Amino acid sequence: MGKFIDLRSDTVTTPTPEMRRAMADAEVGDDVYGEDPTVNRLQELAAEKVGKEAALFVTSGTQGNQCAVMTHTQRGDEIILEAESHIFYYEVGGVALLSGAQARTIKGTRGALDPKDVMAAIRDDDLHHPRTSLVCLENTHNRAGGAVIRPEQMKAVYDLAKSHGLNVHLDGARIFNAATALGRPVTDLTRNCDSVMFCLSKGLSAPVGSILAGSREFIDRARKNRKVMGGGMRQSGVIAAAGLIALEKMVDRLAEDHANAQVLAKGLAAMPGIALDPSTVETNIIYFDLTHPDLDGMSLPAALKKEGILVNPSHGRRLRMVTHKDVSRKDADAALVVISRVMKA
Repeated sequence: MGKFIDLRSDTVTTPTPEMRRAMADAEVGDDVYGEDPTVNRLQELAAEKVGKEAALFVTSGTQGNQCAVMTHTQRGDEIILEAESHIFYYEVGGVALLSGAQARTIKGTRGALDPKDVMAAIRDDDLHHPRTSLVCLENTHNRAGGAVIRPEQMKAVYDLAKSHGLNVHLDGARIFNAATALGRPVTDLTRNCDSVMFCLSKGLSAPVGSILAGSREFIDRARKNRKVMGGGMRQSGVIAAAGLIALEKMVDRLAEDHANAQVLAKGLAAMPGIALDPSTVETNIIYFDLTHPDLDGMSLPAALKKEGILVNPSHGRRLRMVTHKDVSRKDADAALVVISRVMKA
């Protein structure tokens, strides 16, 4: 079989030829000593992009989020999270394991927290209660279907948190997708948080790495926590070089991924046996439910794989597809033809 159309995630993106050349030619040094010039350039550019004083190159989004929680909290603290947030749902219990913190989850509306619910979750000064110290937001919100949290929604939560002496961390793994969807500068979203993590290795197509950004004092402390997690990389300019290209060249093209996601969403919505409202697809993530009596979240992906389409299986009837730079409009159209054929068969 030839090339697969891989709709499992935007994590499967491969580096561009320009990234590969930059990696081969990267000027390097020992980053644990702060001497890798390519890493330093990446960190400076990343901080500038999101409007923060400083930034730290980390191995992954999970490491960046967990490093942020560890830096913002003390052991025994409680943090407030949306109930299906990545930090709570997909990071292996790291909040408890690494930071000794307790998670208090709130059900959001399409991933957005209601300030009234956040207010109700903040602990009072009682001997029996843990200290609430941190609120975590996610934008775009993966399990809410790549939903965009508006700046006004973020500001309402941020202002409430600050009025109670709490910090706010933003899991902005796909924050540039959110800014692209809104047609607004990314700083409109990142100003309403004390720290932000974003991924270089998803839609921006770098092979590895994420960024954690915040105040200079916060990043100085986070650097030590990164070291605790084994994230003190040495001549890491080799991979940071691809991150520079990602930030400089790959942000503007995210709109193509959103357009291709709309093509897929509208095509899927028209198929019998699939329940999907295309208006809920705001970025590059599409969730849909199977209503076909003979197909479920395991059998359909298995059938599609035989036809050259990759989709992550699910034990339920809900499936996800994600567009990215390695899925063209032609691929999206071809995928719809195959999915329709498989559904009918």
